[in-house]
Amino acid sequence: MASKRMAELPGTTDRRIDALLTLLAENSTIVVSGAKIAKEIGVTRQQVWRWIEKLRALGVRVKGHPRAGYHIERMPDILAPQMLSRRLYGTTFARRIYHFFKTDSTNAVAMRLGEAGEPQGAVVVAEEQTAGRGRAGRTWISEKSAGIYCSVLLRPGIPPSFAPLLTLAAGIAARDAAAEELDVLPDIRWPNDVLVDGRKFCGILTEMRAEPDRVHYAVVGIGVNVNQSKMPDELRETATSLRIETGKIHSRLELLIRLLRHMDRYYNQLLVEGAPPILRRFAEVSSYYKGKRVRITTARETFTGTTAGLEPSGVLRVARDDGSVEMVVSGDVAEVR
Repeated sequence: MASKRMAELPGTTDRRIDALLTLLAENSTIVVSGAKIAKEIGVTRQQVWRWIEKLRALGVRVKGHPRAGYHIERMPDILAPQMLSRRLYGTTFARRIYHFFKTDSTNAVAMRLGEAGEPQGAVVVAEEQTAGRGRAGRTWISEKSAGIYCSVLLRPGIPPSFAPLLTLAAGIAARDAAAEELDVLPDIRWPNDVLVDGRKFCGILTEMRAEPDRVHYAVVGIGVNVNQSKMPDELRETATSLRIETGKIHSRLELLIRLLRHMDRYYNQLLVEGAPPILRRFAEVSSYYKGKRVRITTARETFTGTTAGLEPSGVLRVARDDGSVEMVVSGDVAEVR
C-alpha cells in the first residue's frame, strides 16, 4: 500500500536545497558539473547558479569553477533530510523528515502534524527555533545551528498513564548517543534531564492528545546543547553543552543519527516487551533511580526524600523523610547534597 504523501508545511526547506546540499556534501572531494546538479535537483542548467546562490545565502561555502562546476569548501553541519533519511534506513524515523532552517517550535509543528493525521515516525528538525519550549512552560534557548532541536511523532496506543515511559526512552536514547562524545558518562535526572557533571545539556518535552484509555498521538521533543561555546549568565551553573565539556566541536548530524537509532530501538522494545526494558536501562544509567537524596517541587508542595525506584508506568517513587512513599507524577527534582 502506498504511504501517505508528506504534508505541505509552510517554511520547510525546499527539496531542491536539500538535494543540492546532499549532492555536494556526498561529493565533497570533487567538482560536480552544473549539468549533473541540474539533473539531480530537477532544475534547468541555467537555473543552477541561482540555487547555488540560495545555498550560499544559508551560509554554505560553495566554490565555483568556470566551465567545470562546483564543490563544497567545507562540510556544513546541517541536518539535511536526505542525509538523515539515508542513514536512518530501516528505522521508524527514516521516511518522513521535515526540516526547517527556522521555525517557532518543532513540538508545535509536530503537534499540528499529529492533529492532521500524519503517520507515526515523522521527524521535525530545525536549525533554529524562535519559541522553543521546555517542560512546565519554560523557554528552551535555541541558538542557530548550535544544538539539536528535534521532535518525533508517535502513535503508541498506550494508556496516558504510561506516557512517562516515552520521555524516559527518549532520555536514555539521548544519553546513549551523547556518551560516545564525552569523556565521562552522562547521567539522567528523572524525568527528562540528561546531565554531565551535574549540569544539564539535554531536555525532553513530551506532549500528547489522548483519551482516558489511550494515547491518540504523542510528540517527544528533544533538545540537545551541542556546539554552544558559552551559556547565558543565568544558566552557567546549571547548563552546559558538549562543546563546553570537551573543548571541541561535534557533528550534530552524527549525533542526531545515533540518537534516533537508539530511540527507534527503545521505542520498539516498549511496544513489544512493555515497560521492563526501559525501566532496567534507566536503573543502569541513572544515579537518580534509587538512593538519591532529592528535593521534589510539585504544583502543590516541596519536600525532601530519597528516590526509591520507578513504578511500571515510569512514575518516580520517593521515600519521604517522614517514612511515607510518594508517587511523583510530575515535578522538579533536585539533588540535595
